[in-house]
Amino acid sequence: MIEKLAGARAWVDAGAGFEAKESSVRLTGWSRRRRAIVLRRRIRDGLALAAGEESNQPRLSFAEIDGGAEVWEYSVLINSLDEEISAFGQLYRDRGDSENAFDELKNQWGWGGFTTRDLARCRLAARLLALFYDWWNIFVRLAEPDRRREAVASRPLLLADIAARTRHARQTTIRVTSSHAKALSRRQGAGGGRGVLAPADQKCGAVDEPANLVRHSRPRLQGLPRPRC
Repeated sequence: MIEKLAGARAWVDAGAGFEAKESSVRLTGWSRRRRAIVLRRRIRDGLALAAGEESNQPRLSFAEIDGGAEVWEYSVLINSLDEEISAFGQLYRDRGDSENAFDELKNQWGWGGFTTRDLARCRLAARLLALFYDWWNIFVRLAEPDRRREAVASRPLLLADIAARTRHARQTTIRVTSSHAKALSRRQGAGGGRGVLAPADQKCGAVDEPANLVRHSRPRLQGLPRPRC
């Protein structure tokens, strides 16, 4: 199927550099033919080739792609959705992104299983892990809103910080010192130190005097009931 579609024209843009083409396939044991969406993306960088030897020792070599050559990677999606062809690339990318969260919960947060057979304790541990996972993701996204970090990389980076709080002139300042090797690049990536712990430009009502309320100058419509406090 891929070989027949490789020479076809009018591929549909599927986003992220992918092109899509529709076909159908019926494998052995299937009762009917099913819809198949073929995605392809052109590879423009170098390739790594693994070749085995008589001693079963793998050998890695690199190949460069010439300017006139076209090398593609293909993916085949079997489904029954009645969506446009151009939507399947993003649909499956979103699906993979949602499955990455479960992979992170199992392999980086210990949600893959528990040693006890007590159902109540297992439920409690699972709920606590899910709660900690949500809290940590919120904290990391506040610290670095432009990218998503998994726990295996964000915990060593952000848990090594030492914070000191000082209060002066009715203002609270938090200074964070990190012993991690990538602390400097993290500060530069957060806009020169303006991250979640940076002081806000606007005044906070918790430490400042509340502003006086000013009546809106817009005239009130006639016939509407006035609110009761």
